[in-house]
Amino acid sequence: MAAYDLVLRRGTIVDGSGGEPFKGDVAVKDGRIAAVGMVDGAGAEEIDAAGAIVTPGFVDIHTHYDGQVTWEQRIEPSSCHGVTTAVMGNCGIGFAPCRPQDRDSLLKLMEGVEDLPEAVLSAGLPWSWQSFPDYLDFVASRRFDLDVAAQLPHAALRVFVMGERAVAREEATEEDRARMAAVASEAMAAGAIGFATSRTINHRASDGNLVYTLTAAEEELVAIGRALGDAGRGVLQIVSDFSDLDTDLPMLRRLAEQSGRPLSVSLMQLHTAPDRYRRILDWIAECNAAGLEVRGQVSGRPIGMMLGFELSYHPFSYTPTWKSLLGLPVAKRLERLRDPDVRAAITRETPDPADFMGADFIRSFGLMYPLGDPVDYEPAPGSDVAARAAALGKTPAEHAYDLMLEQDGRAVLMLPSVNFHGEKLDAAEEMLRHPNTVYGLGDGGAHLGFLCDASLPTYMLQHWTRDRSRGARLPLAEVVRGLTARPAEAVQLNDRGLIAPGRRADLNVIDLERLRLHAPRVRYDLPAGGRRLVQEADGYRATIVAGVTVRRDGRATGALPGRLVRGPQPEPAH
Repeated sequence: MAAYDLVLRRGTIVDGSGGEPFKGDVAVKDGRIAAVGMVDGAGAEEIDAAGAIVTPGFVDIHTHYDGQVTWEQRIEPSSCHGVTTAVMGNCGIGFAPCRPQDRDSLLKLMEGVEDLPEAVLSAGLPWSWQSFPDYLDFVASRRFDLDVAAQLPHAALRVFVMGERAVAREEATEEDRARMAAVASEAMAAGAIGFATSRTINHRASDGNLVYTLTAAEEELVAIGRALGDAGRGVLQIVSDFSDLDTDLPMLRRLAEQSGRPLSVSLMQLHTAPDRYRRILDWIAECNAAGLEVRGQVSGRPIGMMLGFELSYHPFSYTPTWKSLLGLPVAKRLERLRDPDVRAAITRETPDPADFMGADFIRSFGLMYPLGDPVDYEPAPGSDVAARAAALGKTPAEHAYDLMLEQDGRAVLMLPSVNFHGEKLDAAEEMLRHPNTVYGLGDGGAHLGFLCDASLPTYMLQHWTRDRSRGARLPLAEVVRGLTARPAEAVQLNDRGLIAPGRRADLNVIDLERLRLHAPRVRYDLPAGGRRLVQEADGYRATIVAGVTVRRDGRATGALPGRLVRGPQPEPAH
């Protein structure tokens, strides 16, 4: 009889601690790591990891799979990129708690904020719950190819307690605050991993309403935060515009102080305020020096929009000729776009800004770059669409049009709005290296028609440890720690994130030399035939969840060992 369920042999172990990689084996028994080093006993299954790195499974603490987990079992694209634990409910957007009469408000908010079409949500969501514990019970009854954990979303909580007054962003009364605190306590007891909220004007419902939590008063946040503090569990996650740092930062510090709970904020370099992130970093450092647990969630690549003829947006989205083609099937539309007369018409037209508040932004040709295949998220200065067009003697509109017609009409343009000021990733590097930041902002399960940052784990390994040529690289051990132990610790999942005896046997076997991101591509596999961007990768030999191989050589095995994780998880006894 085999001594172990699984043994990974002869790999280079990057254990998540930040320590130097070392050669060895990893043995697994009953879903846990049983031994690390030179393992003598045989495994019922063995994987040859020679020439590959063996890492803990990646922990993605910023996703939006709240809907997808109710209709799908393979949590792609995250599970395609080595993610073995995904935390959902970020930015305060979600579907529970929810009374039947409030479903439409939450659908509109998810559709507008996270680019999940109402038709997809209406067809996919079973609405088998009202309370947050009911939602967790429903998710717990399902099986996945990775583990999921849920945060209590503020927008849903507010509407559950206040109804239409929440949608109108009225101030919560003392009674409202007490009810929200009670529901938050109930959610933490049932297994919520934290509470999340949004304070950014970029988050709007599909009917134009600003996110329902935008102006929630400090007293409301503190009431909820104290409920988590009284429960002794749960993290706080916040996205904010930080438009008034003198007001916002002291308020968030008071929230951290009065709740006593860990807090994280989304942090990025805005092109419109390129140095603001440094003041926020300094504030985060000051909070930690004072004994508070505050982190910035950061990304290692430019964030903005992916533009293409098959995607939600492109520079010609609101032109008259484009709108006249929208009734055609995708293949027929692409055929019409190759007509010189159609090209001439569309590239001369300008959109009606009344159609879309970002109509001018999506025509910012000087900030737009071909993503290419292989993909390039750190393009060289002067390679933007406007500069390339000038060199070719074309208008920027003509060149953008021609670029998007490449790759059989499915080529993608990148339009970054954060982390790429001055055409460089230096600010992202500074944020990644900061001791009080954590990798995040992948947004898996959201922005399905114009973003696919769920591939960030692969990008962090490929670009930052191996391929980067326009700046310093990061040590492999540091990046692996940033994908594993550090995010696990940030959300108090202390049973995973390290390759050590007793820890969860969530593992990746990765051929680092072959690791390669493909260009994003559209699939029509959501409920009601809905569209989403996915991004595949080469180089993953195996991804293992709780000791079970869920992906091998880039393909799903069909195994579904993933479960709902209820609440914080203690570090295993040594």
